[in-house]
Amino acid sequence: MSTATQLQAPADYWETEPHHHPEGASTNIGFWVYLMSDCLMFAVLFATYGVLHGNFAAGPGPKDLFDLELIALNTAMLLFSSITYGFAMIAAYKGNKQSTLRWLGVTLFFGLCFLAIELYEFHHLIHVGAGPQRSAFLSAFFTLVGTHGLHVTFGSIWLVTLMVQVYKFGLHQANMRRLMCLSLFWHFLDLIWIGVFTFVYLMGMI
Repeated sequence: MSTATQLQAPADYWETEPHHHPEGASTNIGFWVYLMSDCLMFAVLFATYGVLHGNFAAGPGPKDLFDLELIALNTAMLLFSSITYGFAMIAAYKGNKQSTLRWLGVTLFFGLCFLAIELYEFHHLIHVGAGPQRSAFLSAFFTLVGTHGLHVTFGSIWLVTLMVQVYKFGLHQANMRRLMCLSLFWHFLDLIWIGVFTFVYLMGMI
């Protein structure tokens, strides 16, 4: 290339500075990748339960063990928690820190109620001799429902951490991004639980 041609080249032709991306863009993409990997994991757990749910090893089955009224109450707790988290996000976008914290606290309460009921169910099943080692059906059941419960536990810890962050530093851009990521995670768990409630509990009683 001649010297004259070099001088006529566009300015961006010689640009060596790195391109700047919007703050948080990589975080959002990474979190969506994580959610997709979680979808695959739960898909495998649902498929495993679908294969093993009829293997009772001459032991109790869903009709003998499940208390649908208790599970319906538990489902309501998680559904209410998603609604209240939505209210928290509305308050956050309005810049209302105190209202955001209140709604996050209500969400945490419903999440902990969900976990308490699930722990009670597990304790009761083990107490009556229907632990995960009793049959393939129960092993698949405890694995699927327990994995979801662990996710809710992790989400609750994350929620408490974010409440502290918002209380100390306010609703700045980084905290808003974190609240949005947790919102996606929490609603994702709600959708997974609807699948569990339908596929495991309701269909198990048919």
